[in-house]
Amino acid sequence: MPDQRPRLQRLSKQLREMYIKCLALEGIPEKQHSYYIMRASQFCHVVAGRELYSLQVLDINEAMETLGRDDKLAGWQFSQLIDAVRILMTRCVSSKASTKVDWEYWKGSVRSVSGDHASTAREHTPDELIYMKIKRGTGTYADIRNRHRDLIVRLVTEIRARGYAYRTEEAYEQWVVRYIVFCKGISPDKTGPDDVASYLHDLVISGNVSASTQNQALNALIFLYKRVLNAPLGQLEDFARSKRKKIIPVVMSRHEVKVLLAELGGWQKEVASLLYGTGMRVMEALTLRVKDVDFEHGRIHVCQAKGKKDRFVPLPKSLSVSLEEQICKVTALHHQDLADGYGEVLVPEALSRKYPNASKELRWQFLYPSGRLSADPRSGVIRRHHMHESGLQRSVKKAAEKSGIRKRVGCHTFRHSFATHLLESNHDIRTVQELLGHADVSTTMIYTHVLNRPGISVSSPLDL
Repeated sequence: MPDQRPRLQRLSKQLREMYIKCLALEGIPEKQHSYYIMRASQFCHVVAGRELYSLQVLDINEAMETLGRDDKLAGWQFSQLIDAVRILMTRCVSSKASTKVDWEYWKGSVRSVSGDHASTAREHTPDELIYMKIKRGTGTYADIRNRHRDLIVRLVTEIRARGYAYRTEEAYEQWVVRYIVFCKGISPDKTGPDDVASYLHDLVISGNVSASTQNQALNALIFLYKRVLNAPLGQLEDFARSKRKKIIPVVMSRHEVKVLLAELGGWQKEVASLLYGTGMRVMEALTLRVKDVDFEHGRIHVCQAKGKKDRFVPLPKSLSVSLEEQICKVTALHHQDLADGYGEVLVPEALSRKYPNASKELRWQFLYPSGRLSADPRSGVIRRHHMHESGLQRSVKKAAEKSGIRKRVGCHTFRHSFATHLLESNHDIRTVQELLGHADVSTTMIYTHVLNRPGISVSSPLDL
């Protein structure tokens, strides 16, 4: 029996022609029109039996969630689908409900959290992680990783045994690979201090890298020789390192923060408000779980942050209502996932061994889940991860440009502004240190240099 569900190709000729005109007005190349028609047809397939103009915001979101569960759709295909549906509903159908749909949320869900992402990489063994890099990579670096795989696995294993952050693990692994490339593929156990010195010299002379980059490369190689090869570099460890520049962080005024947040919308505005209101780092906010928000005590629990430390940060009262609404949305989405046979989320491996069903509990769901499901490259398990940070970073940058702020503003600027404004309000620096999660108060002291009155009140001689 032929498929009776309406598709875009089977709609009236008038609407089809109108859609093609809308695609042209949106600047979509003519050679892509057939693909957009196919994507819009997929949407019509999901909402079969209902008139497009009668669809409400909930109907459109449910249809997008259904399409997002298709793990066969690549990221660029899902992005194309979002664009096709947006043009269809806002321009052709002129649906009022479509103007209220958070299209930025769906665009932010395009990029899935990959296997080597900072929040998922530690779920893979060093051997599995290196295998994924070799499989995905091309050229010299992939060849070096393949030829020296055992050494790199030993390096990553030693890094994890000492509890270093994943970003450190990633940086050290890359520097060791680059060093082996510099040595023309010769194994590090056959090279020594002279080769390391030549490499560090070449980084500055030929590579024109900064002092901090050179120091990071040196630290990676010291770790390799001392901890992995058991052959310390000796006096080279006292290498005359270039002095790092003392950089004062960029801080926004309270007015600039207000103007910038006004340019954001949807989930980006809420997360950016959290960054400023709590001083959290970007990944700390995006990896929050439902259980971490404590409305009764007015605080948020930041679990296993940088340095594997837990801490509490204040829950802004102005965000309480929106966070409760967000948890309601997560609850509804999780129940739908469970009904469709999904509903798993990534949890710490030790917890999953002790409580096998923890990954399907509501409390462990991410507070800002992605609109798409992702397949684990190792086990093939379909899970719903958190939103990718790239969508937030892109939105903040655009909002800063649109609001006319001339400073170099990013997501981390909210954290700098949080600390500075607390110190301006005469809060104790030790308290600010605890809220930021700094191990040493000297790290927090940098914010005293960007206050209006550092140290004592000093007036310009010109004003006098």
